[in-house]
Amino acid sequence: MPQYVVERHLPNFTGEQVAAAAKRAKETTSEMTREGTPVRYLRSIFIPGEDKCYCLFEGESADSVLLANQRAELPVESISEALSITAEEIT
Repeated sequence: MPQYVVERHLPNFTGEQVAAAAKRAKETTSEMTREGTPVRYLRSIFIPGEDKCYCLFEGESADSVLLANQRAELPVESISEALSITAEEIT
């Protein structure tokens, strides 16, 4: 399934607030998957000094990822298809 990075601007957010937003994203995507729209929240990277957050999702389309974020009431600056490679995948 394709992966997408969601860029967010989160001024004055704390780590606790980012964690709460991530929890909403996870709960919403789980609900959507149960309803028949496969989408999954994977992880977030927050950069406090820049008020930026980058969240990785899997989904059938950018539209399904956008819908998940809208349902979770999370701000979205942009959504881009992405390729994620972990250290464990490198041989």
